[in-house]
Amino acid sequence: MPRILFVAQPQSIHTARWISQIVNQGWELFLFSSLRDKPHPELREITILGTGLFRPTNLDKSVRFIRGTSAYFYRDELEKLISRENSSKYKEMALAHAIQLIKPDIVHSLEFQHAGYLTLGAKKKLDNKFPTWISTNWGSDIYLFGRLPEHQRPIRQILQNCDYYSCECKRDVQLARDMGLHGKVLPVLPNTGGIHIEDIKKFRQVVPVSARKTIILKGYQNWAGRALVAFQAFRLCQDVLQDYTITIYSAGEEIKIAAKLFMLETGISVNIIEEVSHEELLELFGRARIYIGLSISDGISTSLLEAMIMGTFPIQSCTACADEWIEDGKSGFIVHPEKPSAIADAIRRALIDDNLVNRAAEINAQTAIERLDYANIQAQVIKMYKDIYDSRKE
Repeated sequence: MPRILFVAQPQSIHTARWISQIVNQGWELFLFSSLRDKPHPELREITILGTGLFRPTNLDKSVRFIRGTSAYFYRDELEKLISRENSSKYKEMALAHAIQLIKPDIVHSLEFQHAGYLTLGAKKKLDNKFPTWISTNWGSDIYLFGRLPEHQRPIRQILQNCDYYSCECKRDVQLARDMGLHGKVLPVLPNTGGIHIEDIKKFRQVVPVSARKTIILKGYQNWAGRALVAFQAFRLCQDVLQDYTITIYSAGEEIKIAAKLFMLETGISVNIIEEVSHEELLELFGRARIYIGLSISDGISTSLLEAMIMGTFPIQSCTACADEWIEDGKSGFIVHPEKPSAIADAIRRALIDDNLVNRAAEINAQTAIERLDYANIQAQVIKMYKDIYDSRKE
């Protein structure tokens, strides 16, 4: 049975969902952890290396561990005693040894700054004895980090050494080529794979979107997230918000404080969701008129795609490839993440124009059917791996 070794963040839902597409499809699957973290509970039918000494209790029984993985591959206590540079070199040696042990036909690194750099280091150690390498770009890997001097060299080296390159934005294909990509470009697909559209549509309210009274805000405020800017926008359009509740998920302390101050000053209802399951988030989208996602860098936001399926009118920053999915002014609004007046104008229009949001829901639903259907994307992914495997035998 042919083998694929994924080098990826084990705790990531993106890792679990991508790999799920090829489970029980004739591949023997392995995962080498690019970060020391607990594997995601949705992982299935895979052998994991380098995740620690004990098996998490919430993992599916089909997930296997190579005995001695933690002792040989990571030696956690040893890593604490050595420098970050030497720790990185140690992980590269561990991955190189894992490749020699497993002998995968394909190595697929998911994300650049951890998995990609790690795979690059292992490739240098194994020289010409390295398997076929697929390198996948996540979110800001090139779009943001490619502008930082300390990251430009390793990014260029990945692009010059990988056999295949994949990403979820046409934008990133061009950026990769500009940075010296030598490998073949694979189909541009969402990094989480497809979505079971009919399964999640059950969470959508059976009323016109224009009748909904909730505004959803993604609460990220960090090196990329700009949720605080949304509150500046809310103040500029508070006259049209009085009958609505603003619901925020994934909010840190800064956003929680901003929300409390905003409620005290305006009297507008704000609801902070402390912890939310995926199904609960879908239910929120299914009750919301507007979804707002603001960041200075991203790929395709999975939240944006799910909001589109649920009929929620999207207001998304111009730095997240949203223009590849929605038409500005017709099926959503694309805004600058740091211009509150433009965001306020978009919110105002989306709350005043019922025909706009209802028509956008119809357009986005059709887009989802055509471009996000799980079975369709899964078939493309299976064919992609098969073609790569077959080409290496030629």
